[in-house]
Amino acid sequence: MLVEMGKQARAAARKLGRASSEQKNAALLCLAEALLSSSAEILAANAEDLAAARQAGLSAAMLDRLMLNPERLQGMSADLRRVAELPDPIGERFDQTTLPNGMSLYKQRVPLGVLAVIYEARPNVTIDVAGLALKTGNAIILRGGSETLGSNRVLVGLARQALQECGLPVHAIQLIDNPDRSLVMQLLQMYEDVDMLIPRGGEALHRFCRENSRIPVITGGIGICHLFVDESANLEESLKVIHNAKTQRPTVCNALDTVLVHRKAAGEFLPRLVAELEKAGVSFRADASALPYLQSSDSNGELPASVLPAGPQDFDTEWLSLVLGLKVVDSLDEALQHIEAHSTGHSDGILTSSQANAQRFLAEVDSAAVYVNASTRFTDGAQFGLGAEVAVSTQRLHARGPMGLRELTTYKWVAVGDYHVRP
Repeated sequence: MLVEMGKQARAAARKLGRASSEQKNAALLCLAEALLSSSAEILAANAEDLAAARQAGLSAAMLDRLMLNPERLQGMSADLRRVAELPDPIGERFDQTTLPNGMSLYKQRVPLGVLAVIYEARPNVTIDVAGLALKTGNAIILRGGSETLGSNRVLVGLARQALQECGLPVHAIQLIDNPDRSLVMQLLQMYEDVDMLIPRGGEALHRFCRENSRIPVITGGIGICHLFVDESANLEESLKVIHNAKTQRPTVCNALDTVLVHRKAAGEFLPRLVAELEKAGVSFRADASALPYLQSSDSNGELPASVLPAGPQDFDTEWLSLVLGLKVVDSLDEALQHIEAHSTGHSDGILTSSQANAQRFLAEVDSAAVYVNASTRFTDGAQFGLGAEVAVSTQRLHARGPMGLRELTTYKWVAVGDYHVRP
C-alpha cells in the first residue's frame, strides 16, 4: 500500500512541479469554495470524530484541536485564498551573477518533491499542508491521527476533487487512512520516494521520528514559551499582552507557559496579573521566588486559590491549557538563564521600555521567534503573512519558525554559457 502511494506521489510531484501558477491557484480557489459548500458534510464527519474522541477520553486540549466549526472552516477557506494571492516562488531566480569568464550563474527555486506529514488531532493541518504543498508544486502523503480519520477523509477527498477539476494529478495529495501504527514505521523508511518528513505532535512522536526515520526530519511545534516583564515595562500594557498570549487559544504551541517578572516590578505586577487572569479561568504554578508576592497580608499569608507552588517539572511543561508558570528574577541575566534552561526554542519575548534590554534579549535568546512587546501568539504562518504553515520548525536546518511557501522549496544552480569550456 505505502510503496504504491510513494511511487504515485513521486510521479505526481514531477507533473505538479511543471504546473502553471494559474492552474495551482485555480485549484486552491476551488478547494476554498468546496470547504464552504461542503461544510455540512465536513462538520458531520467531524462531529463523529469528536464523539469518538470524547468516548476515548481525549484531553480538552486535544478535543479543541480536533474540533471544526463554521468559523474555523471560514478561516481555513480564507487562508487558502490568501495562499492563492501570494507570489508563486517556483521558478524564482536569485543570487544572480556573471562570472569573469562571461558565464551567467543564478539559483532557481524548485519544489522539494514529496513531503510526508504525520500529525495528531488537527484537521485544519490537512488543508494548510495541502494548500501550501499545492502552491509550491510538492506532492504530499498525509498521516493524521486515528481520532480525526473521518474529518480527514472528507477534506482530502475535496482536495483531490479540486486537483482533478483543474487538470492536476490527484495523487499529489494522498491520505494514509488506515490507523495501523505499524504503517508509520513503514513510512519512515521510504527515503527513495519521500524527500522530507514533518511530524506535528508531542515530544514522543518527534523523538520516534528522529530515531527511526531514514528521511530528513523537520521537527518543531512543541512550545514552552516565555515572556519576561523587566523593571521598565509598562505594566498595564504588559497585562494585556500576557492575557492574550495565555488565554486567546491556550491549547496551541505558541500559547504562553511561563511569565518571568523582575523583582523591582513583582510587588505591583504579580498580584494584578493573578487577579486579572484568574477571571479568565487561569491557574498558576508559582516558583518559591514568586510566592511571597502573592501571599495575602490579611489572611494569614494564604495564597489565592488559583495559585499552587510550582513542582520540579512545571517549568519544563508545555501546558496546552489555562495554567501559567510564574517566577521572579533579579536581573535580565537571570531571565536569560531561565529561558536558556527551559525554553524549547519556539517563541520567547520581553516586555520592556529599555532599548538596551530589548536588543540584548534579541541577541541572546536563540528561539525560532523572539518578541519585543508582543504576544507569542503571533508565531503563525497566517499572522506572519505566509498564508498558512505546514509546521513551526524549532531547528536550524533547513527552515526555522513558521514554514510557508519558500520553506517548502529548494533551489538548483543554473549556468548559462556560450559554449564555455573549463580551462
